[in-house]
Amino acid sequence: MVKIPVVKDILEVNERIALENKELFDKHKVLVINLMGSPGSGKTSLLELTISALKEKLSIGVIEGDIQSMLDAERINKYGIQIVQINTYGACHLDGNMIRDALPSLNLEKLDLLMVENVGNLVCPAEFKIGEDYKVMILSMPEGDDKPIKYPLMFQESSVLLINKIDLAPYLDVSIERIKNESFKVNPRLAIFPISCRTKQGLEPWFDWILRRYKEKMNAQS
Repeated sequence: MVKIPVVKDILEVNERIALENKELFDKHKVLVINLMGSPGSGKTSLLELTISALKEKLSIGVIEGDIQSMLDAERINKYGIQIVQINTYGACHLDGNMIRDALPSLNLEKLDLLMVENVGNLVCPAEFKIGEDYKVMILSMPEGDDKPIKYPLMFQESSVLLINKIDLAPYLDVSIERIKNESFKVNPRLAIFPISCRTKQGLEPWFDWILRRYKEKMNAQS
């Protein structure tokens, strides 16, 4: 008889490792954000802008997840922060074990905020916890306003939705309001920030959200 691996067992093992990761992050009082979204949605651009805006207030580290290459890590490296590259070589997401293997390359004692750029995908990253405090999703307007209907789990698992490339709204048959409405149907607790990484429009509320979450975590553990 051929034994077929059960997906539930894989997820349960990952949950255990992710919990161990979170305990380590909590011990060092590091706020961890798992940034998810499609290829080209603007994840790396958002990271660059977030680092630039907050690097004087928080000590920031980044874990870059990609199937191959170090292109995004090279973009982030110029900011002089702690950064680790994870290449999955085919896997469509990061998981708890990958993050655990990357942690020895980071000095958690010197970090306040760790941002993890997950592999570009609208399915798998939502299923696998990595030890994060919050999952955050970025959706670009050219992707369309039907994504909450097609990929509900991403929206259900996220605490924040960033609607990027709103500067393109006049040129697209896509509705910001429909994206909001359909997203709230899937997750009424979702915080939604319409932004443009190109023009920097709407980014201040996102930066403020991070700072509030960091203060909350520090207060909860003090």
